[in-house]
Amino acid sequence: MKLLLSIHNLKKNYHTKQGEIKAVEHFSYDMKEGEFVSIVGPSGCGKSTILSILCGLDKKSSGKIIKRENLKIGYMLQQDGLFPWRTILENCYIGLELQNDLTNENKEYVKSLLETYGLKEFMNAYPSSLSGGMRQRVALIRTLATKPDLLLLDEPFSALDAHTRLVVCDDVWNIIKKEHKSAIMVTHDVEEAISCSDQVIVLTERPASIKQIYPIQLTDKTSPIHNRSCKEFSSYYNQIWKDIDFHV
Repeated sequence: MKLLLSIHNLKKNYHTKQGEIKAVEHFSYDMKEGEFVSIVGPSGCGKSTILSILCGLDKKSSGKIIKRENLKIGYMLQQDGLFPWRTILENCYIGLELQNDLTNENKEYVKSLLETYGLKEFMNAYPSSLSGGMRQRVALIRTLATKPDLLLLDEPFSALDAHTRLVVCDDVWNIIKKEHKSAIMVTHDVEEAISCSDQVIVLTERPASIKQIYPIQLTDKTSPIHNRSCKEFSSYYNQIWKDIDFHV
């Protein structure tokens, strides 16, 4: 697999009236094409900060981020962020509109995504008529509309109930794989991280640095729901949970 993204010694410090706060320190990782990577760690350790820096919403304090030439990044937030006054189709056009790239070809591409992933009949409906899971699928398609190479997913299923979360996680993972995208997901859910990922990065408490990287190798690995029943799953879960060292 080709290298998609290379992060070297990333650091992020925030300056407040009380002094300097170190959020991220000595974070290095090489991301390959087609990988699905999850980042886990204690609450407030700096997971989302890393995503914000990668997509350009925040600036790094130091370090290097080397991206493949013409790398396009899409960011999917915790909340679906759908505008209630716009139809599903119009919501999916937002990124293209912001990029001034709403061509007829791209409109047809968005419509094809909605049709392929079971939302064709809802194109002209409004977000209020959709379930939470369907709204997240729309949010993903809106992100895919701009044809990103790398998707950044920031706790994308946290607003859903437990059952819906499992189903939508499976849906989203399958869509990402079928569209041949790479992804980095921040999550607090260790089971979710293991079931989705090729690699799980465990961070320390703030300032966030890499404590351990787990290549996830499951026998009969297929989809996230199925992967939870693989024989190696519980061993990964116990190791990662200990590494995170959650404090209740």
